[in-house]
Amino acid sequence: MSKWVTWVCALLFVALISYAPAYANTTLRVIASFSVMEELVKRVAGDTVSVNVIVPRGEDVHRWELTPPNVLALEETHIVFYNGLGLEPWIRHVEAMSDDQLTLVEVAREADYTPLIISTGQHKGALDPHMWMDPEGAAAYIDVIAETLAAHLPDQAEAFYSRAEEARKALNNLSLAVKERLEGIPQTNRTLVTSEAGFGYFARAYAFEAHGVWGVNHETQGSAQAMAKMSEYLANNRPRPPALFFESTTPSIHMDALSREASLPLAGPLYVDSLSGESGPAANYADMLHHNAEVMHTALGGATAE
Repeated sequence: MSKWVTWVCALLFVALISYAPAYANTTLRVIASFSVMEELVKRVAGDTVSVNVIVPRGEDVHRWELTPPNVLALEETHIVFYNGLGLEPWIRHVEAMSDDQLTLVEVAREADYTPLIISTGQHKGALDPHMWMDPEGAAAYIDVIAETLAAHLPDQAEAFYSRAEEARKALNNLSLAVKERLEGIPQTNRTLVTSEAGFGYFARAYAFEAHGVWGVNHETQGSAQAMAKMSEYLANNRPRPPALFFESTTPSIHMDALSREASLPLAGPLYVDSLSGESGPAANYADMLHHNAEVMHTALGGATAE
């Protein structure tokens, strides 16, 4: 059965079971595209807004395919906050089913934050979608979220803006803590080599150089050409990075092969496109950045605290 037929069947199923009019409940219902966006939305929304998520923790937001439960949730949703800039190729299906009652917010495109360009791979030259990897970028997301919620619930605007201000202060403090943890890494060691080129904004914020085998996860991963290019970089570039890294939502097979070929240790996982489970090391946004900083500090030769 084709994907299109599957979609039609899913939508018919929604129509058959949806006896009550859409939005009969007056609670504002919001969906975030993935777990990092979900947390940022919840920080601003508080308890008076229902917040759900499309891509579960631990799954790759780039390669997700909408499920029937996703479709059902979207049928009763007022706002979808998604990252955009190509992060979620599946968002086109949400756009196809949207109507005048559903607001789609492409947060990264609306954020007041200077974008970077994808430096490698099939999408080279496009805007890099991973802005949240810099707390300053996450703070710009917070502003977009607060403005959107305030426009939908003007009577709660003051509360939204107040929580947004608290979130911005927390993100600034987080950034200072991450910077302090990374300061002990020698400048000659401050190179991040990962499978996906998802650390450009992090690298800009904390004075690293970042390289990926491929640009974004929804392109061909670990092609012979991409692997050869990275292998050549590792063989010829001096000084060599002390370690290579793999990410939580990407198979480590490609980085493991490069690690063995270059005789460099492999460290990780780093978290980029998803938070971990609730009991994992990156259960929330702050934990994610602290965990990544700790892994980098250990793998790249950070100074040991006295």
